[in-house]
Amino acid sequence: MPWPILTCLALAAAIALHVRWRARFLRALLTARKELERLQREHQQAELQLRTQQQALFDSMAEGLLLLDDRGRIRLANRAFTKLFGQSADIRSRTILEALRLHELAELVSLLGEKTPVFAKELKLSRPAERWLEINGAAIFDGGGRRYGTVLVFHDLTRLKQLENTRKDFVANVSHELRTPLSLIKGYVETLLDGAKDNPEVAPKFLRTIQRNADRLQLLIEDLLAISELESGNVQLNLEIVPVGPIVRRVLEDFRARAEAKRVELADETAGLSVRADPARLEQVLGNLVDNAIKYGRVNGRVTVGGAALPEGQVRLFVRDDGGGIPPESLGRLFERFYRVDKARSREQGGTGLGLAIVKHIVQSHGGKVWAESQLGRGATFSFSLPAGPVAFSSSDLSSAAAEGASS
Repeated sequence: MPWPILTCLALAAAIALHVRWRARFLRALLTARKELERLQREHQQAELQLRTQQQALFDSMAEGLLLLDDRGRIRLANRAFTKLFGQSADIRSRTILEALRLHELAELVSLLGEKTPVFAKELKLSRPAERWLEINGAAIFDGGGRRYGTVLVFHDLTRLKQLENTRKDFVANVSHELRTPLSLIKGYVETLLDGAKDNPEVAPKFLRTIQRNADRLQLLIEDLLAISELESGNVQLNLEIVPVGPIVRRVLEDFRARAEAKRVELADETAGLSVRADPARLEQVLGNLVDNAIKYGRVNGRVTVGGAALPEGQVRLFVRDDGGGIPPESLGRLFERFYRVDKARSREQGGTGLGLAIVKHIVQSHGGKVWAESQLGRGATFSFSLPAGPVAFSSSDLSSAAAEGASS
């Protein structure tokens, strides 16, 4: 066979072989590219899933968590942190000063370094509201000792501090309230023992003073036990649908003699109202409020117990007097334990400073709320809400029910 033909055949075979191998290479390249893209997608998906799990883990923490990079910029802030500091916008890539405007916190973070890799500090913040925070911080270093970042954990101690202050105030107030009558009793007893018991002019007076202060101690202890029971949350309420009118009339009758001594008119404007409540506790609430209204209302005045139906199945009951009223700065503190608008007058009247606190706890245990309104010189109105009963009782209904009960 001639050489030209052989050469052409060899060239054609080489071209065919090259085309075949090129096709195989392209297919392999395409397969490899697809595999690489698949691996990249899986890696991105795994990375996203890891970040999502990490964020979910951090967001499930009750404590606030803040991660900073090596330049002090925020890399991560969990949900508890943003809620604690009232942040709604994304604060990542910003410094603490830029995001929070808290120089105290920025100064604490600046203390972290090789000499002080960790710290635990309590910090009091006054903006936007007074809060106490316990902050645990740690600097993160790489293998070469270079600062890699910072982690900060925030514990909100505000509630604990408030409870601690409340406990201190409570102990101080109880001690003060007990000290005064005990000192008087002790002083008068010592005077009697020193010979005054034989003096018929002073002995009865001293004994009456001792009795009055002993009664005051007994009342204080009973009120302390009552408020302790209410605050424990273990009070069992005997809830039932009760007409308000009969309870109000019973309370007003109990205080009629005291009202007549001050020439105070008592009025009942609760006809047709019913509530779902514990009758004994409701009587206790109304008794406390009527007692206060008579004590601190004016002579020849009027005390009114009234009420009205509210939306959403609630009833508002109120006790109103026409006395001197309450200063505006005192209205928000009236239901605190031992708070008195006029301390000297309150003790003179025999109050313990716990009556309104007891009223608040009883009403709240029924699912209601309590509040006060007043203008100086125009009296005060103490109101509270309770769940309404399904039926409104009228005077005629009650008379009929009483008659049926008597006949049966």
